[in-house]
Amino acid sequence: MSPHIRMPFPYETTHEDLRIPLADGTRLYARVWRPLTDEPVPALLEYLPHRLTDGTAPRDFQRHPWYAGHGYASVRVDVRGHGNSEGLPADAYAATELADGVEVVHWLAARPWCDGKVGMFGLSWGGCNSLRIAALAPEPLKAIVTVCATDDRYDNDAHYTGGSVLAVEMHARAATLLAHAARPPDPRYAGGAWQDMWLRRLEALEPFLHTWLAHQTRDGFWRQGGIREDYGTIGAAVLAVGGWHDPHRDTVLRLVERLPADRVRGLIGPWSAQYPDRGLPGPAIGFLRETLRWWDHWLKDAPTGVLEEPLLRAYVTDSHPPATAHATLPGRWVGEPAWPSPNITDVTYALQGAPVVVRSPMHTGVDAGRFFPVGNEADLPPDQREEDARSACFEFAVGEETWVLGRPRVRLRLTSEVSRGQVVARLCDVAPDGSSTLVTRGVLNLSARLGRDRAVPWEPGATRDVAFPLNGIGYAFPAGHRIRLAVSSAYWPWVWPQAESGAGFTLDPAGSFLEVPVRARDESAGAGGGLGEPEPAEPLGANQPVTLDEPRPERLVVRDVAKGEWRLEVDPRYGGTRVYPDGLECTEDALETYTIREADPLSARTRSDWSIRLHRPDLAWDTMVRTRSELTCDAEDFVAVNEVMCTAGGEVVFHRTWEKRIPRTAG
Repeated sequence: MSPHIRMPFPYETTHEDLRIPLADGTRLYARVWRPLTDEPVPALLEYLPHRLTDGTAPRDFQRHPWYAGHGYASVRVDVRGHGNSEGLPADAYAATELADGVEVVHWLAARPWCDGKVGMFGLSWGGCNSLRIAALAPEPLKAIVTVCATDDRYDNDAHYTGGSVLAVEMHARAATLLAHAARPPDPRYAGGAWQDMWLRRLEALEPFLHTWLAHQTRDGFWRQGGIREDYGTIGAAVLAVGGWHDPHRDTVLRLVERLPADRVRGLIGPWSAQYPDRGLPGPAIGFLRETLRWWDHWLKDAPTGVLEEPLLRAYVTDSHPPATAHATLPGRWVGEPAWPSPNITDVTYALQGAPVVVRSPMHTGVDAGRFFPVGNEADLPPDQREEDARSACFEFAVGEETWVLGRPRVRLRLTSEVSRGQVVARLCDVAPDGSSTLVTRGVLNLSARLGRDRAVPWEPGATRDVAFPLNGIGYAFPAGHRIRLAVSSAYWPWVWPQAESGAGFTLDPAGSFLEVPVRARDESAGAGGGLGEPEPAEPLGANQPVTLDEPRPERLVVRDVAKGEWRLEVDPRYGGTRVYPDGLECTEDALETYTIREADPLSARTRSDWSIRLHRPDLAWDTMVRTRSELTCDAEDFVAVNEVMCTAGGEVVFHRTWEKRIPRTAG
């Protein structure tokens, strides 16, 4: 156990690393921060695979000691097969991972320093685990805080959208998880068994992409561990948090609609996929204090007033010029007493004009921005005028300032001469100078028009009405601007094109509509007035050495005019080189490449290259993980190639290549 840490908190704190035994003998690696008190206290659990001794260590250091200093045992646990936990890695949110989490909850509740009450929290994966374990309803788990998490593994995560393959995120996420799962345990914490643990993990590796592409509709695989089929299984109180620039924000809207009002509250700000005290775009908020009110109410029976807050607090962003990054966005907080809200009225805009053929070039979507923005300089969509020119556009004048809050919907009358295709709808704010700011968007795979659980080909030549929602948003369109609905038949690399996508479709404005949830203007709302400024946090002290190398662009678009080929190169900026206070040197480098020819949907190709070096000079320990992942297609199959090579001390200890053809049943 470490010496206690002196911080300006109500309690002095201490922390220790330990191993949590599971029923099957596996031991999970954990780090526990506790207040120095003789009284038992509630426990808070953050449970995910991203390596507590290095991957999330800077973030953990700014969060868990804060909770400990305010009277909680705050615990960070790596899932089995990751970091220094024993066992073998499995697919994301696997049944074993969730069952292990339930065991951990019960183990924490039984500690002499715990009073028997447990809360869970987390961002992204950790937030998803909080939701899913709450749905398994272990008795000690009383409340959770879930941030930027999904309630729908199939259609609102990193795999599919509107029934279409998420080319940009499915492949990148699968490649990233493959590289991360191949990292070795750290001998400083795992001891001399690290290499045996590593080799067992490597032998068990299977590319995640194979599994995800094998399930192209919402089948039992995606329903396992999901909660969208039955929100009533959630036994804990839920504080659901998201950001308008996070792809999972619709989870917040569904949770506040479907959970009992006396056990849920929602909060959506202007942020990307980060904790709101570190949120970009800002304004960031005092999120640790806000969550402390939640914990104190549910775990300490303290009268904090959290249930007196509106059911949903949301930030309505003011109009702003398009840019790939914003430090902060103007706007205001509003509070909704229920969801759907009595303050919101659906307003329908009828599309006008003659039927139009929509046959977008395959590179439509290169200005989509990052699917999973985290606050980097090139994350957000740039000016949409070039994308709009590749789409069919319909415009509606804004006579007076119009606040939109919720999920817009489109109903489109389409005629398709082919059996498979996609339709993409984007809602943009067009300023008087012509600039086009992307507000929100939605996708429908035409074969998923009757439900995500089936693939029903279109009858060539048939005319049908299709309807689908766009992602939720809070946005104020100013008077004098125009609302632009842009419709395209392609959106690469977000959406993997169908083999027949080049044929496009005909859109008939007669019978086609845009439906917008308009929120009553209320300048006195002030629902976020008590959220406050972010709490100051002591940094971990990990250093990022400055190098003389010229950094490559975060997002680079290259056009080969002769070939009609477009290539998007993305540096996701995951970490670079970091030197940790315990002496670990970690260097990560990743490059994602998305290539397509503008007239050929079968030319789509994605590639992800990773290298990770973990080095401890004091232990003469030096390891390297290199991975390559590629995905291509023909009319019948996806073709996946994955390669992993690992070295220790310069010698190859593992090298394997997988090649697999996966039938295109729906994607």
